[in-house]
Amino acid sequence: MPFRALVLVGLVALALPCCAAAAQADTVVLAVAASVEEVLTNIRNWLMGILAGLATVFLTVGGVRRVFGGGDPGEQEKSKEAFKAAGIGYALAALAPLVVTVLKGIVGA
Repeated sequence: MPFRALVLVGLVALALPCCAAAAQADTVVLAVAASVEEVLTNIRNWLMGILAGLATVFLTVGGVRRVFGGGDPGEQEKSKEAFKAAGIGYALAALAPLVVTVLKGIVGA
């Protein structure tokens, strides 16, 4: 009996798209940049967000390693490396506007 139910569900799943009326939708463009400056601003925002997010992950991992390391010198050293990576990530996120300004100068926007 379970095999018949599975076959029935499969047939219904195949028949639904065939019987459904075709929906006519207008073409919607979701991403249109008005200028090169807008594109570079969007790149800056994404870059800052990604870098800050990754730096926060490294900061969290470093904190967890520090707390749960329990005095193990290897874990303490790994936590220091994670803190250092987090600091570098935050510094790069802070410098992202400068990088975009340099790109604007190169592109001429």
